[in-house]
Formats: sequence, C-alpha cells, structure tokens
Amino acid sequence: MKFEPPLQIGQGLGKKKVRLKHVSSREQISCSIMYAGVPFILGTWPAILTLLERRGRLPQHTYLDYSITNFLAAVLIALTFGQIGESTPSMPNFLTQLTQDTWPCVLMAMLGGLFLSLGNVSIQYAWALVGLSVAQVVTSSIAVVIGTTLNYFLDDKINKASILFPGVACFLVAVLLGSAVHSSNASDDVAKLRSFHENRKDTEKVPETSDDKAAPSAKDIMENVDVENVCAKEAKKAGTAESIIAVENQRAIKVVGESRLVGMSVTLFAGICFALFSPVFNLATNDQWHFLKEGVPHLVIYTAFFYFSLAFVVMAVSSLKDYLNDGNGRVWAISAGLLCGCGNGLQFVGGQAAGYAAADAVQALPLVSTFWGVIFFGEYRRSSKRTYLLLVSMLVMFSVAVALLLASAGERKTVDEGSKISRVQHQMRQPMQHYIHGTYDF
Repeated sequence: MKFEPPLQIGQGLGKKKVRLKHVSSREQISCSIMYAGVPFILGTWPAILTLLERRGRLPQHTYLDYSITNFLAAVLIALTFGQIGESTPSMPNFLTQLTQDTWPCVLMAMLGGLFLSLGNVSIQYAWALVGLSVAQVVTSSIAVVIGTTLNYFLDDKINKASILFPGVACFLVAVLLGSAVHSSNASDDVAKLRSFHENRKDTEKVPETSDDKAAPSAKDIMENVDVENVCAKEAKKAGTAESIIAVENQRAIKVVGESRLVGMSVTLFAGICFALFSPVFNLATNDQWHFLKEGVPHLVIYTAFFYFSLAFVVMAVSSLKDYLNDGNGRVWAISAGLLCGCGNGLQFVGGQAAGYAAADAVQALPLVSTFWGVIFFGEYRRSSKRTYLLLVSMLVMFSVAVALLLASAGERKTVDEGSKISRVQHQMRQPMQHYIHGTYDF
C-alpha cells in the first residue's frame, strides 16, 4: 500500500524512510545560470590576467588586485543573497551565522580558498610557460580527474558513475594531448627563431657555440638579438619570430628557452591545487566528516564562500609600496577579480543543487580561454600541421569529456529517517514548504 500525503512541518517521521522531492524552480534556475554563464565568466578572467602579464605587470601585483576584488564580490553576494529570507535555527542567514560556533567548517572553507589561491598564483606562470589554451585545458582536466572523483564519493554517489567516469577518462586523455601540444608548439617556436637568426646573420651578433655545426638555442638568440632592429610591422603579426621576440621583451615572465618540463610541472601543480579546492569546500558546507557539534547548522553557501574568498587576500600579501606604485592595468585586474568571484559563487550554488561532481562541468571554461588565446593573443598562429592536429584532438576530447560530465548530473532528493531535514534544504536557504511531497512506504 502506498499513501502520498503532503509533508507537514514538524510531522513525526518515526523510523520510516522519507523521500523529499524538491519542486521549486530556484535550483533549476541556479543550475541553468551556472551551466550557461559560468564557463564564459571563468574562461574570460584568465585572458585578462594573461594580457597584463604580457604587458609587463608583475603577477603578484595583479593577483593582489584580483584577490581583493574577488573577496568584495563574495561580501556582496553574502550581504544580498545570504540575507534573503527569515533567519531560522536550521537556516541562519549570513550575519547570524558569523557568530555561531562553526569554526571547524570555517577553517575548511579557508583551506579550500588557500588551495585555489595557490592554483591561481601557479597558473599565471603556467599561462606564460605553456600558453593560455594548453594550461587551461590541462589544469581543468586534472581538476576533474582528481576533484570530481573525490566529490563523487563525498556527495554519496549522486552522479551516474557509468557516465561520469568515462568522462574522467576522456579528461585524462586531454591532459596527455595537452602535453603533446605544448611540446610541439615549443619546437615550432624554436624553429621560427632559428630561421629568423639565419636570415639576420649579417646584421645580428651570432651566438658562440662549442660546435660550429650546432644550432643556437632559442635562449641564445633572445639574449643576443637587437630588439630595436626587429621589424615592427612583422612583430604585429601573430605567430612570427618577430612577434615572439617582441612579446618576450615586454612580458613580466621570461619564457623563451625555459625547459618544457618546468612549464608542465608548474601546470600540473596548479591542476592539483584546483582539484582539491572543490572537495574541501564540499566538506565545509556539507560536513560529511561531522566536524560540527550536534545542533549546530551547516555553513550556508554564502557564509562558506565569504571565508573561502578571505583566504585569497591572506595569500596575496605583497610589497605594498611596490604594489601601490604599480597602477598599470589595475582596472583590468579588478575586473578579473569580479568575474572570478561571481563565477565561483554561482559554481558553488549550482554544486549544492546538482552535486559538486557535476558542478565541475564549469571546467568547460578552457574552451572559452582557448577562444581568447587563439583569437586575441594569436596562439598557435603559423604553427606546424602536427601542432594543429594535436590541438584540435585535445579540444575535441575535452568537449566530449565535459558533455559526459554534464550528463552525469544527479539531484539531492533522498533523506533517510532520523537525519536532519535541513541537510537537504538549508544550503540553498529554501523554505521547508518547498519540499511538499512525501512518499511513505508501508
């Protein structure tokens, strides 16, 4: 016999199993915004920081602007969305929760922010060393391979494993293809510089080598080239040796001649940091390890995001004197911080609704970054056919992986008897009346 009455607030649940179906459209709207808008938002701010580095601004100064603005975005979100609705013991609003004994989860949220900060600092060097397109694809793929697997188990396996893990395998293949793209493109750049060197032998100083037959390294060519004599017209053409020389002369991070292993190592480290921040934030908001005392409500998303972003500012400590004197590009860095802050906030809200494993689908952001890298910065222009083939293969594999990740999305619908009802609905601050349908199995 099945009887399906409306679920009343405060109704005794006894020892039966209750399934609560969420019929509000709020979570659906949040997820739609996340899937449609967040990849574009989070895929654009890396291009802004790359632009500033190429113009010679120190990454630590850019990151301080970015982190402060990101924190202000978190404060704005907390004081608006986090204050919507009446504050209750099970669902406190942002200001009320600041005074509650939630420090174990607060520290967990800040640890997540620390991981993301380390990743963001590292990836600024990865963008310079391996290129915006490859760095974004590789780091995002690593984040999914490690982070999504962890989130799958933390979220009680609400995502479809038969779809999720083939997607994770595709991300792993994309990492390997990304490494091959970087290696091939680096070889193309060296060939361009050597061709330029051969053509300018009569007017430029030829680097000394131990073997007359040995070709000069890219670093030797850069150290001995007369930048003032480089054709300005050719330097404006993306993908030419002249443009490589012009960018290298101006940028803050010198990369020509650097070991390919160094670039990929920095990229892998950034990817691991990105992989860890989402599972740690998941622990901070859902308390799967039961850090909080009995009766203390979980951190709502907005409070957790506030502390998460506070860790950004702590990580971004720099020489204030040098920072204040370096105002070049500050507006752009502030814009990047706002974009990232809003994007992360939407990602976490969507993750609570559809599962953090599926929320990692915002890792589609490298497709946006690749667009900016190819169109705006001219990455891979005039490269070899091998590089183009590897690049297209990487992007196709990455797109397939993202599609599988989206298809694996699940919903938080089931609560066993005896567990707190607020575990289902407190994160999104939904009124209990929104869970209006109860199924009782006799």
